[in-house]
Amino acid sequence: MSRLTHSEIHMVHRIGWLRAAVLGANDGIVSTASLVVGVAAAGSGKPEVIVAGLAGLVAGAMSMAAGEYVSVSSQTDAERADLARERRELTEDPEAELDELTAIYAARGLDEDLARQVSVQLTERDALGAHARDELGISETVTARPVQAALVSAATFAIGAVVPLLVALLTPAGAVGTVVAITTLVALVVLGALGATAGGAGLARGAARVLFWGALAMAITAAVGMIFGVAA
Repeated sequence: MSRLTHSEIHMVHRIGWLRAAVLGANDGIVSTASLVVGVAAAGSGKPEVIVAGLAGLVAGAMSMAAGEYVSVSSQTDAERADLARERRELTEDPEAELDELTAIYAARGLDEDLARQVSVQLTERDALGAHARDELGISETVTARPVQAALVSAATFAIGAVVPLLVALLTPAGAVGTVVAITTLVALVVLGALGATAGGAGLARGAARVLFWGALAMAITAAVGMIFGVAA
């Protein structure tokens, strides 16, 4: 293959949206299914279960969007502050910054002369980019994108939440809790496997960790529902 046409797609290139997507879908399935199972375990009727699940979908999607936006925006603010400081230092004391970059490359295994040459050439081409990447660890691949994270989280949460809601709608009233729980566990296994595949991890490990926490969440919520349902 020609070196000009050769290209590689690394898993880290997906990190910006993959984390938000997996978190959103997992949270949508688990939280909505847990809510449905808990309300059903409390002895509520099917209409109440559906309304609770629908409310959980809307509230959860908005909460995920807001939470991701605020969280990732904080990361973006920190990155911008570091870049502003680095830009100022490059203006005020470029020689010290060149020494700092040289030390970084020397610590990575280059000899002193070569490290200096690399530092000089990279500084001449893009000083801020070199320091951002090699000193601060900020690059285009992993930089924070608040709007993208918020939209992906909200959308995937809603998609995940639809699964237990549809099952609850199509299931007879007396079996809602059981059928939703079983279906959710299957959906979590699929989601865990898909997330592991997209991230380059093992299928079994990805499915197992999602399945464990989802089952635990539903079990605890069902227990609470039964306790308060009986108490009522």
